[in-house]
Amino acid sequence: MSGEGEKVFHGKTIVVSGASSGIGRAVAVHLARQGAGLVLIGRDRERLEETARQGNAPACRILELDLSRQTDIMPAIKDTVRAVGRLYGLCHAAGTVETLPLSATSPEKFQAMIQVNYLGGMELARAVTRRDILNEDGGSILFISAIYGLIGKPGQIAYSGSKGAVTAAARAMAIELARRNIRVNVLSPGIVRTEMTVKAFSGLTAQQVQALQDTHPLGFGSPEDVACAAAFLLSPESKWITGTNLVVDGGCSAQ
Repeated sequence: MSGEGEKVFHGKTIVVSGASSGIGRAVAVHLARQGAGLVLIGRDRERLEETARQGNAPACRILELDLSRQTDIMPAIKDTVRAVGRLYGLCHAAGTVETLPLSATSPEKFQAMIQVNYLGGMELARAVTRRDILNEDGGSILFISAIYGLIGKPGQIAYSGSKGAVTAAARAMAIELARRNIRVNVLSPGIVRTEMTVKAFSGLTAQQVQALQDTHPLGFGSPEDVACAAAFLLSPESKWITGTNLVVDGGCSAQ
């Protein structure tokens, strides 16, 4: 992989959803430091502005969007392209999770996760890959999934289903869009220490948290661990990789 100073994303603009915190913020900052222009998507403008300051991208545009309202996505992307020019790619890092046993779920709770984790990402990809929006010579799409889309975990039925749907759809999308030189990949992290996971851990005992960490031979990850892998899959350096799911989980799923 190229070093930070080589600016592999110079002249390229990438849309990053979920950019207000956690993995999405880390990806955005990492891309900016490698020369990317950014379109940051989230629901909190103040937090998105903080991401923009941390990355200090050569060009940055903020979109306050609720991805559960898919009809707002296409117009917002079209307006963005009129302002910043054609796009190079997308990293869909936005997501929502709630730990619930099957008996406590409902169609509404399933739908809440599907709306953001799956449908929001699909509509973003549909918008970004339009012929009048994406660079004419192609681009790169990356979905941040999770290892729970690959392995079973109690209380994660709705979340696992939404992430598994993303992974399956990305494979089909990769084949469909290959003729336009658009690559589509997935990155599946294990447990990463973010605000969301820290909040989830607040309801667990220290022993329960340690038990979770013990399932990761290399320990829990950091957002930056995921961001480095994401930048590689988005970059031209991975130009012969499409339709793959890169697992970044500290060895969790290897057991």
